[in-house]
Amino acid sequence: MVAVLLSSHLSHSFAQSANTTKRPNIIIMLADDLGYSDLGCYGSEIETPNLDSLAQHGVRFTQFYNTGRCCPTRA
Repeated sequence: MVAVLLSSHLSHSFAQSANTTKRPNIIIMLADDLGYSDLGCYGSEIETPNLDSLAQHGVRFTQFYNTGRCCPTRA
């Protein structure tokens, strides 16, 4: 019984130490009917402080194309 518990603990510790690579933080946001000028970080008069903070500390797309306006959220 002690051997089983000890081996279980050791294998768990080894599995945690082997997975030390830092993974990137990626957030994908899907919004229905959100336009380019609806966010403060793109010059809107609407205040969006949390989204503006994400944009300031992350990556913003300034040139992009969209096909169907709201197909993914209304399918």
